[in-house]
Amino acid sequence: MLGTLLREDHSPTLATDQYQLTMAHGYWKNGMAEREASFHMFFRKMPFGGGYVVAAGLDTAIDLLQAFRFTASDLTYLGGLRDRADHPLFEERFLRYLEELRFACDVMAVPEGTPVFPAEPLVRVEGPILQAQLLETLLLNTLNFQSLIATKAARICIEAKGEPVIDFGLRRAQGFDGGLSASRACFVGGCQGTSNVLAGKLLGIPVYGTHAHSWVMAFDSELEAFEAYARAMPDNCLFLVDTYGTLNGIKNAITVAQGLRERGHEIIGLRLDSGDLAYFSIHARRMLDEAGFPAAAILASNELDEYVIRSLKDQGARISVWGVGTKLVTAYDDPALSGVYKLAAVRSAADRRWQYKLKLSEQRSKISVPGIHQVHRYADEGGRFMADAIVDVDEDIARVAEIVDPNDNTKTKTVRRYPRREPLLQPIFERGRLVYRRPALPEIQARTIAQLALLDDSHKRLEFPHIYPVGLSTHLNQVRDDMIRRERARISGNHNGH
Repeated sequence: MLGTLLREDHSPTLATDQYQLTMAHGYWKNGMAEREASFHMFFRKMPFGGGYVVAAGLDTAIDLLQAFRFTASDLTYLGGLRDRADHPLFEERFLRYLEELRFACDVMAVPEGTPVFPAEPLVRVEGPILQAQLLETLLLNTLNFQSLIATKAARICIEAKGEPVIDFGLRRAQGFDGGLSASRACFVGGCQGTSNVLAGKLLGIPVYGTHAHSWVMAFDSELEAFEAYARAMPDNCLFLVDTYGTLNGIKNAITVAQGLRERGHEIIGLRLDSGDLAYFSIHARRMLDEAGFPAAAILASNELDEYVIRSLKDQGARISVWGVGTKLVTAYDDPALSGVYKLAAVRSAADRRWQYKLKLSEQRSKISVPGIHQVHRYADEGGRFMADAIVDVDEDIARVAEIVDPNDNTKTKTVRRYPRREPLLQPIFERGRLVYRRPALPEIQARTIAQLALLDDSHKRLEFPHIYPVGLSTHLNQVRDDMIRRERARISGNHNGH
């Protein structure tokens, strides 16, 4: 399957849900394809019971948007699809329209590495409604997953308290492409490196790895295995010591380390992958120090996550490097970010004015927010984040004094008193042309670390984090409430009429 994708005339544009294409056909058929629309991508619920999400995946999305087109093989495939009456699902003239289609939307987005919160837009797309609709699945698939993994990585790195965290998750990742995206997102979230060599090649992420249990088992004894590896890779020796017995494995590793030193080399350290990690790390540290290897690292792996790392530190573990795999790249135990993509406005064909759109629901949290939005982040004198305001782009931000909880009109917060303010959504594309300076991956990681340092520790607690204030401006809240009342009155009138 992957070979076919890499060899043939494919684009990423068909990595979408079919209803995006059937709606596109409908817009085209009804003469609406070029009608301008505004969509917002946001998420509704915090993953992991946490207090923040790290925005990630924008650079990947930029690549996909720049590659947005329908190739000859894409159109051949679409032309072969049939409806229930066994007619072509898409008209030939529509396929010719797609053949000429080129990405021409405006896109604004929150830079990667920014802490973000429920209800506020991560992305705003404006442009022809057919195109903007087709971007939904692509953006959700890319940003939801990478933001989720970057958030998990950030949580783990915070609990590691500055000690290196290495992504060891490729073998447990959700497929080939999921593994690559996960490794990228792990680095955005703060991981120092990865075991994923392809991520190293394609993304420039530092790669790490020495040997596995199978190497030790391939020899007649553990000592012989360590000695053989030391001969082959004398400056890359981090010995896995728990194949047969951890304490004896540590002794064997020290014996080989002494021989390496005599030949002018130093071991990197030891790896613990099973058993009581706190107990064995304490003994390993003592044994290494007594043997004259105080700089040797002790790396731990084996089903680690932020909670296990915190517990091991509470137990006095002497671990200095953390290899985290399954629970990082699979986002255990919250496998999806609740990101959605909602239509918020369309431009009238008659007078070119924006008409705001509203999705109703019995749950207030699922009622959309009409308008064309920007998010402003307020900070105190020291730059620490205090609150976010979702505003309509036509508002005078200087006059916004109070924000209203999107899910509870009785909860408000005054933002006027905060001396600093910045818009979060930055221009990425203008009419399909890239206008954004794409930061390098280490720059994005540095932003994550710097931005999280400006978020109060109460929002970073693993259990019961304090809820960061995000609200609608009073104007936008009023617009929304007025539309809710009008729509419900209209529905009620229709029911009464029947």
